[in-house]
Amino acid sequence: MNKEQVYNVIGIGIGPFNLGLAALCHPISELKTLFLDQRDGFDWHPGLMIDHVTLQTPFLCDCVSMADPTNPLSLLNYLKETDRLYKFFIRESFFIPRKEYNRYCQWVAAQMPQCQFSTQVIDIEYIEGMYIITAQHTKTKEILIYKAERLVLGTGTQAHIPSFIPKEDPRIIHTGNYLYRKEELLSKGKKIAVIGSGQSAAEVFYDLLQNRSEDTELGWYSRPDRFFPMEYSKLTLELTSPDYVEYFFNRTETARKDILSKQQSQFKGINYDLINDIYDFIYDLNIDNADPRLRIIPNSQLNRVDNSNPASMNLEFIQLEQQVPYEQEADYVILGTGYRYNEPSFLKNIQSRIKRNSTGLYGVNRNYTIDQNGSEIYVLHAEVHTHSYISTDLGMAAYRNAYIINDILGREHYKIEKKIAFQDFDVEKYASLPTTTHF
Repeated sequence: MNKEQVYNVIGIGIGPFNLGLAALCHPISELKTLFLDQRDGFDWHPGLMIDHVTLQTPFLCDCVSMADPTNPLSLLNYLKETDRLYKFFIRESFFIPRKEYNRYCQWVAAQMPQCQFSTQVIDIEYIEGMYIITAQHTKTKEILIYKAERLVLGTGTQAHIPSFIPKEDPRIIHTGNYLYRKEELLSKGKKIAVIGSGQSAAEVFYDLLQNRSEDTELGWYSRPDRFFPMEYSKLTLELTSPDYVEYFFNRTETARKDILSKQQSQFKGINYDLINDIYDFIYDLNIDNADPRLRIIPNSQLNRVDNSNPASMNLEFIQLEQQVPYEQEADYVILGTGYRYNEPSFLKNIQSRIKRNSTGLYGVNRNYTIDQNGSEIYVLHAEVHTHSYISTDLGMAAYRNAYIINDILGREHYKIEKKIAFQDFDVEKYASLPTTTHF
């Protein structure tokens, strides 16, 4: 890479979202782009790459297809190039294995020299109309300097562990690290507690359920009053549409918070089939064993983990509807407590260029920028509070990336479908006109 070159766009972080942006920028010769990531290569949630687990979105939600179905970096072309297209055709499923999606993304990244790994961004400054990025190669320790007109922040989210949890105890594991510790869990864990009501907690619970020894006690504890499925009805899926982004963005800050609080089941639930698979597996166990050493308890809020005993931990819960406190023992605790966006420390020297809302979150503009000028710093996956839960959905990534590319170019390079929903979310066009008073 020519480090003296001024790039039109430098993306920081190469997860699925920024990888998709890189792929859609790739054929545009007038855009000089560079994407940096501190990891040694693309690897999407390797600690949760459990066998037989599929994506929750259809295969068309690859890096490019929903913006440009003819792009050679599509999943279908990957399958053709790897002699798997007919196998995929015969399989007849919209939902590909998560492992296959990961390998597809690795294939995409390998074809784009503008994706540079093992490069950790340390600092960013704004000098004479340019963003100056200081980075360090993670292996050689060489300091690298890059210049860019615009930035795209795609640093993603980090595992969230509630503040009351003893974070340094090796017996407490986030689901994101599950596979790294699976063998240890199965060989040493006689009492294992899984905490959480979402997809990751369910996947880990089901994997342990199928592989544990007969003398292992397994518990699953959830704060909501039930283990609810994600909503996949077709009219509900219209909430993942450009139409809904427009509607949501134009609501007040207070209204957005209220809307988000009501949409948990669509984006935070468990795959419907997985819930049924778990039930059916337990049902089969129950035929031969009336007590399969299982506990599944909803309505349970974990309030404290006492890890003072090296032999086992004591978990203090409260049943929320009964308001009854109770305790459970565990050798290991697996936390399905999700992921949170943490603002990167390398933004400290350009804080004056960043807009904020009343609570200190990014003041994200409709075009996904957060800078005062509304044209320089774009964010991916950090705009739920302004653009709804769609921001976390792989299915809308190509739309957002196409929108950003068009915004940068100042023209519509990628056609964006503006009306895809049969529903009308905004009814202002139907509102009665004010009555004219005649004197």
